[in-house]
Amino acid sequence: MKSFLRSVAAVVLGLVAASAVMMVFESLNGRVLYPELGALARGMTDRDAIRALLATAPAGAFAVVIVGWTLGSFAGGYLTAWMAGRAPRGHAVALGTLLTLAGIANNLMVPPPLWFWVASLAVLIPAACAGGRLRSARSARSSTATSV
Repeated sequence: MKSFLRSVAAVVLGLVAASAVMMVFESLNGRVLYPELGALARGMTDRDAIRALLATAPAGAFAVVIVGWTLGSFAGGYLTAWMAGRAPRGHAVALGTLLTLAGIANNLMVPPPLWFWVASLAVLIPAACAGGRLRSARSARSSTATSV
């Protein structure tokens, strides 16, 4: 039971960490990189108005979101693998899957361009796995170094 709870906690904390990184990038996107777009979007709740605004958004604004989602997924995968202790890559895949489902939900709520759909859904699982793989490699190196 303890390992199950640790697994759940690892994935949940990885999800929180990934979301935090993603929100930082999205906030920077709307406040620093594309402030005019961010100002137009603030307080907007009408889906049709949001859809119209996204239709005029520059590709660079979407690219920044993709970068944020990728880095968030990577950081979350690393943290999840570190917290899980066992089967780090499997935990990273679980996190990447949850992030992909969240990405699908997000893309359905506010439909972005097709290329964003493809790019965003193509990076989440591999980035989480890369984070998990990095953590696995680091812990393998450190355990090899301490056993020598």
